Amino acid sequence: MATCNQQILNRLKRAEGQIRGIQKMITDGKECSEIIPQLNAVKSSVDRIKGIMVAENLKDCLENPANDKETQDEKIARAIEMIVKK
Repeated sequence: MATCNQQILNRLKRAEGQIRGIQKMITDGKECSEIIPQLNAVKSSVDRIKGIMVAENLKDCLENPANDKETQDEKIARAIEMIVKK
């Protein structure tokens, strides 16, 4: 999990840098047509981060099942909810 956390932090730092770049573009008066693709790149990056987190959560649910069926079902339901929630 530590490796996953570091991977997530690295991706978040990259997205943070992209956002700073977008702020500079706006300050510098760049056209919307130049800014929008950068915003799309940030969105895509955040979506990948969410995907990694959801996958790790689901993997944990399956590799470390709860002792009772009801708790396990709740854990899996929460994991599924994260996948379908927009």
